[in-house]
Amino acid sequence: MTQQLIVGLIVAAAAFYAVWRWMPAGWRRGAAHRLAAGTHRAGLVDQERAAQLAASLAKTSGCGSCDSCGSCGPKTPANKPESEKAGHSPLSTHSR
Repeated sequence: MTQQLIVGLIVAAAAFYAVWRWMPAGWRRGAAHRLAAGTHRAGLVDQERAAQLAASLAKTSGCGSCDSCGSCGPKTPANKPESEKAGHSPLSTHSR
């Protein structure tokens, strides 16, 4: 019985982690602030530690959450080829 309880807790923790990791960034930030505020109201942490907890929980987890990692390039290319600047498309073929 004890083993089943431990395995159940491990599975629940893993499921919670997976949901938290893949949650949209806006939801994660809101949930982090609510969770930190709740720990402060319950008297578990002081105001400064609650703010640190909220900041830590709201962070993105690297890949999979396009929020602020900065790995994506600009939406418009910085340097266009000369043929495109002049209004010519490199894919168009003109027969003269």
